[in-house]
Amino acid sequence: MNKVISVIDLKKTYLLPRAARKTGDAVSSTFEAVKGISFSVQKGEIFGILGPNGAGKTTTLEIIEGLKKQTSGTVTILGLNNITESTEVKRRIGVQLQSSQYMSLMSLKELLELFASLYDRGAGGHRADVDQLLGFVNLQDKKFSQVSDLSGGQKQRFTLASALVNEPEILFLDEPTTGLDPRARRDVWSLVREINKRGITIVLTTHYMEEAEFLCNRVAIMDSGTILTINDPRKLIEDLAHTTQISFFLLKGMYRLQHGRTILILKKYTVSTRK
Repeated sequence: MNKVISVIDLKKTYLLPRAARKTGDAVSSTFEAVKGISFSVQKGEIFGILGPNGAGKTTTLEIIEGLKKQTSGTVTILGLNNITESTEVKRRIGVQLQSSQYMSLMSLKELLELFASLYDRGAGGHRADVDQLLGFVNLQDKKFSQVSDLSGGQKQRFTLASALVNEPEILFLDEPTTGLDPRARRDVWSLVREINKRGITIVLTTHYMEEAEFLCNRVAIMDSGTILTINDPRKLIEDLAHTTQISFFLLKGMYRLQHGRTILILKKYTVSTRK
């Protein structure tokens, strides 16, 4: 398999607004959202990034997509640099953001035709067949409807169609099923698999281990800006099944207050052991 994405020692640091800083803390003026992560994605796979809110998943995706610049580190996508060659990168990828807003008076078909017109196919090039795209996401009967007329699951399927208008080589999905009911979530999963069968590499973020297990060939578990491990999802679940975690508290200090009350300062320690 060929490597289509390479991320090496990626870091992203934000300058915090003055109101969020702690007085006297020299370090608190910045926040490190991504802390030197490295990974690669192979052509044709579905690669997942699994983690809680604030883990750095969306920031990582936005840097790869060319929507944000990293503080340091190197990102190569389809042999292109994400900063110096970002225009070409954007021509060759599709992106589904966490939330999207559409022009409210245009129909689904008109919106897809507009999006398709933004991509330069050059001499002899062709634009995506929007009717075929709407049929693929099972929205053919809604082509003259507006986005406001759609259910949550239908809107997510339309957003998938929007991300495919330029026939991308890599598709990025940022939490594609958050907020959907179980049936709508399964419908999106089926579409993601069908897209992958067409030879499109997919990188997605998710909160759900079930989703990662169902869709992904490999999963990176991310928390607090770092990648903890990368592996086949079934292997990750197997490793967790053989892990025992013990947490305990140690007394770090004690303060006596008026009226006989006492405050105890405890520090939590966690130890993981494998069978």
